[in-house]
Amino acid sequence: MAAAPWAAASDAGGPTVRQLNLHPPVTRIAEEIYSLHNMMLIICLVIFIAVFAVMFYSIFKHRKSVGHQAAKFHESTSVEIAWTVVPFLIVIGMALPATKTVVAMKDTSNADITIKATGMQWKWGYNYLAGEGEGINFLSNLATPRQQIVNAEAKGENYLLEVDNPVVVPVNKKIRVVLTANDVIHSWMIPSFGVKQDAIPGFVRDTWFKAEKIGTYRGQCVELCGKDHAFMPIVVNVVSEEDYRAWVDERKKEMAANVDDPNKVWTLDELVQRGEKVYSSNCIACHQANGKGIPGSFAALDGSQIVLGPKAANINIVLHGKGAMPAWQPVLSETEIAAVITYTRNHWSNKAAENIVQPAEVLAAK
Repeated sequence: MAAAPWAAASDAGGPTVRQLNLHPPVTRIAEEIYSLHNMMLIICLVIFIAVFAVMFYSIFKHRKSVGHQAAKFHESTSVEIAWTVVPFLIVIGMALPATKTVVAMKDTSNADITIKATGMQWKWGYNYLAGEGEGINFLSNLATPRQQIVNAEAKGENYLLEVDNPVVVPVNKKIRVVLTANDVIHSWMIPSFGVKQDAIPGFVRDTWFKAEKIGTYRGQCVELCGKDHAFMPIVVNVVSEEDYRAWVDERKKEMAANVDDPNKVWTLDELVQRGEKVYSSNCIACHQANGKGIPGSFAALDGSQIVLGPKAANINIVLHGKGAMPAWQPVLSETEIAAVITYTRNHWSNKAAENIVQPAEVLAAK
């Protein structure tokens, strides 16, 4: 059944209907960028009007039909000086405030909280490295239901701009974001913060923001990073200091409750059930729900010789990656890796001889 037409709505922290300018700024840097943008547009408009006004005036007042003759001269020292000095002064006038803003954008010192953002196809991983909340880590995946993407149901209010685990930060605190990537180049951007920084494999780069207004702010990966590039949103919730402390306490309790003993022995059914959830969150975009992968890009798992072969090789490739396959040991726990491997070795048409992998085996392979 065809979905109902999607009527776009404005988002306080994201795109706005009929928006003709930059997003409303909520950081000092974003305000400076907004001001620079407007100032330079005005300068360009003034130059445009002045140049064309002089040109059209000259054409009209000095036309041949009213008796004017073309002047015969080779050069004018005054004109040469004028059209060298005036543009130079204009460029300096634009460069000085722009340089001040760029330098401020690069000053990540004295941060209250440091968060590492890792881009991967096609999600973001976040680790709180320093400050209140240190030790918290999670993956942030697109939360828009697949049914909306394939037009099987009406689009939601935040279509393609919603995630299951948003970043949470306190208002009026300097947040340093350290960026890298697991596979290809990604880019972390929140327009309302005035922040855009590439995440490059093998490199560590950083940026910062200090949100001055509580709210939810949305962005996306803005570096073409593969087939699901459009499905890699970024959501940051800016909350009060009290709400942030409450979130940190709750998140740490959840993490403590979800820590699995790597020496626990799981049954096949338990691993398959958990592995299905891990596969849906992390693997389905590349290897597909049917396990057939994407020919020429991502290998099929249904009938794969790696999946059906010795489990040691299967564990090794999931842990350390190979080619387009990222290394999952920094992202998933031993239990999650064991579960997803067990799931793939017992799903679709796969019936592996070594059909169960325990977390202890993954831990030993590390």
